[in-house]
Amino acid sequence: MVQHAARRASSASSCGIAGVPVSNDPPLVEPNAAFAELGRIVLGEQPLEQILHRVVETAKDTIGAASEVSITLVTADRGWTVAFTADCALALDERQYGAERGPCMDAATGGTRLVVSDTATDARWPLFADAATQAGIRSSLSIPLPVQRQLTGALNFYASRPDAFDDQSLDLAERFAAHAAVTVANAHLYEATAKLADQMQQAMATRAVIEQAKGIVMREQGCSADEAFASLVSLSQQSHMKLRDVAQRLVDGVTGPSPNGPRTFSSARIVSPPAAAEPTAHRRGT
Repeated sequence: MVQHAARRASSASSCGIAGVPVSNDPPLVEPNAAFAELGRIVLGEQPLEQILHRVVETAKDTIGAASEVSITLVTADRGWTVAFTADCALALDERQYGAERGPCMDAATGGTRLVVSDTATDARWPLFADAATQAGIRSSLSIPLPVQRQLTGALNFYASRPDAFDDQSLDLAERFAAHAAVTVANAHLYEATAKLADQMQQAMATRAVIEQAKGIVMREQGCSADEAFASLVSLSQQSHMKLRDVAQRLVDGVTGPSPNGPRTFSSARIVSPPAAAEPTAHRRGT
């Protein structure tokens, strides 16, 4: 992983300081080295949050004009910041998630690069521009990140001087965003797939224990599979316990003592479903 402790140590919690040409700094990482850094990210070795933090830190070191960087993700027209290099970048992002929006939201949803050359004079998003100016940010750049069909995003660069992003900076930022979009999309897909696999595994385990419990009830009560399941559901409702927990306690009571203490749950507590009432005429006849 590319490390630049000196640059990071000099980054204050505020985005910019008047009179300090932070945005004039040359890049600390050559573009090819930055792209290689993104390519070296191995999914599964780190949580999604850490992967995205590596992306924004590498972006900050690659785009010399940028004082701070963040990533916005948007789904169902709702935006949130998933990675940022300073608290002020987060604050400026969140300023744009309200009714007026801002360049990061509009870039993410519109799929178009948006540049604010001078926050002191830009009139498109006055609330954002005013907040940025007060924070010491005088220009910004937001580049769309296509992540998935229903999930979009933007890579946001904030600079401490007006007109910080020249043609060379814009071209480099576009190239970096193209590589970053692949990393972000793959990382998000990997995490979503891992969560789905975990949910499926839990569902299979739940089904297995319920089938075991049904078998115990069928054997001890001499009933059908449907009747056994109805008995488990009845006990679940009466005991205010989840069906899986009822089944697990029943299985545990048969298979042996728990490492955490004795099992006290027995299939004898299973409440059989009530039998259907006899027809009125038949009862009168008896």
